[in-house]
Amino acid sequence: RTSMNPIPTINEPDFALEVLKSRHPVLVNFWAPWSQSCARLEPALEEVAATCDGSAKVVKVNVDNNPDLGLRYAIQAIPTLHYFVDGRVAATVVGTASAEALLAKLRSLTR
Repeated sequence: RTSMNPIPTINEPDFALEVLKSRHPVLVNFWAPWSQSCARLEPALEEVAATCDGSAKVVKVNVDNNPDLGLRYAIQAIPTLHYFVDGRVAATVVGTASAEALLAKLRSLTR
């Protein structure tokens, strides 16, 4: 299915502005294009992005293209999702998860 809300890909130069300095919570998907698990997670992330509709951001970082970010956030398996609140990692999910589970975690952090 084609997506109405593609998840923006950000790279190292944009990371501080888009994630660390964001006024809203940011769900960062550390992924790689060759990973089947990452591909399976994509529809759930699109649903989360559509549901949040501006109250939180969803972005993805290609770890193959941004090895320093992968190292900085100790990414050892993909997909790894970090929830950033006020510039800090507030929660982490490793592997695939449902949109419902991702949203529930996000809500628990934003109360």
